[in-house]
Amino acid sequence: MKVIILAAGYATRLYPLTLTRPKPLLPVAGKPMIEYVLDNIAPIGGLDRIYVVSNAKFADQFQQWADRYQATKAKLSFTIVNDGSTDDTNKRGAIGDIHFVLKTQHVQDDLIIVAGDNLFSEPLGDFGRFCREKNHPVLAVYDVGDLEQIKKYNAITLDGDGRITFFEEKPKQPSSTVTGIALYYYPRATLPLIEQYVGEGNNPDQPGRLIQWLYPRVPVYTWKVPGLWFDIGSKETLEEADRIFAGLKK
Repeated sequence: MKVIILAAGYATRLYPLTLTRPKPLLPVAGKPMIEYVLDNIAPIGGLDRIYVVSNAKFADQFQQWADRYQATKAKLSFTIVNDGSTDDTNKRGAIGDIHFVLKTQHVQDDLIIVAGDNLFSEPLGDFGRFCREKNHPVLAVYDVGDLEQIKKYNAITLDGDGRITFFEEKPKQPSSTVTGIALYYYPRATLPLIEQYVGEGNNPDQPGRLIQWLYPRVPVYTWKVPGLWFDIGSKETLEEADRIFAGLKK
């Protein structure tokens, strides 16, 4: 199984913090965000290659970080993929980056995709077991507990088996506080659908749009994230996460 970590954004809302450092390498409670991702997906097991897709501005920083991380604590194998973009005007978008990695790295394997700025408080080993059992695309979900917050994310409706029956990005009138987050599983057989999505000229940004396009075509299941999850989009959420995760270490 392969992993793609999405880390090619420019995080302009966090300027000046992200002018010279990519958001996933910003520290939270003394540890880069991306390490929370890796530490919690490692228990999934069977992960034989981690692709970190970055941009031309920060690819070298990710390579330096990966060399240190692998030398000190990880048995995982890393490839840093430079998507060639230099700023927001020529970025590929999250789905564009996924497609770029699939094509340039010749990925033909079951695939986990996760955003490099997702903070998880609990191991995600059960996510891997669930995905292997379903052998269909899986979207991780989280209850944010606030209908106003859902408007920033997406709204989903599920059937009794946890399969998606409705998905809408940035809903204006959500009815549920459960949202899909940037943690996905795509079995090998579905990878050509990603190429089809891009080839048809669909929006290459916001990875949830791929789920929105996909669920009417193939079964897409959901898995509830345990513990805490943070999406770092502002200085305020970064400071809040720093306080909370520092408290979890005590």
